[in-house]
Amino acid sequence: QVQLVESGGGLVQTGGSLTLSCAASGRDFSNNAMGWFRQAPGKEREFVAAISWSGGKTRYADFVRGRFTISSDNAKLTVYLQMYSLKPEDTAVYYCYSGVSTGHLATMTYDYWGQGTQVTVSS
Repeated sequence: QVQLVESGGGLVQTGGSLTLSCAASGRDFSNNAMGWFRQAPGKEREFVAAISWSGGKTRYADFVRGRFTISSDNAKLTVYLQMYSLKPEDTAVYYCYSGVSTGHLATMTYDYWGQGTQVTVSS
């Protein structure tokens, strides 16, 4: 089974940057994608970004607006979420996942989840 551990969250001011990491311990070889969701207080968990293990295909939520970049280090089984120009509305717990997706990440399953890392953006 896969265990996912997020790190890199913290407190930043509006306009600041953070890079989140999600390290996978082990690998479910049926999984071909990893990504990020986030959940703000009182809100449903929402998709942020995803990346395929092969080909480096990526998909982003509209609200990212070019501010976030997802990347991966396949050898380390780690995905990263570089976040720039952070806004207070980006405040949320960010969760990493691993699952199965189509080649264009149009559909996916969410088989494993990390425990989440808190991102707080102050006004």
